[in-house]
Amino acid sequence: MRRGTVEQLVREARERHEDPTVYAGCVVAQELDKTRFLEGSALFLSTLGVCEEFASRFGPQPGAATFAA
Repeated sequence: MRRGTVEQLVREARERHEDPTVYAGCVVAQELDKTRFLEGSALFLSTLGVCEEFASRFGPQPGAATFAA
């Protein structure tokens, strides 16, 4: 991790009154979960016919919630 990132995590942990090591572990785990989810979703949607079926059920355009993240 970059130094600025570590300092930011320590600062955030102190603001939340949490142990910096535990807090950093949770943040890293969340980022890994998000990355795995997005990669898995992309792989799933790249399966032949899945993207078309998904679009027919839910629409071809991303919803407003997509841009809120």
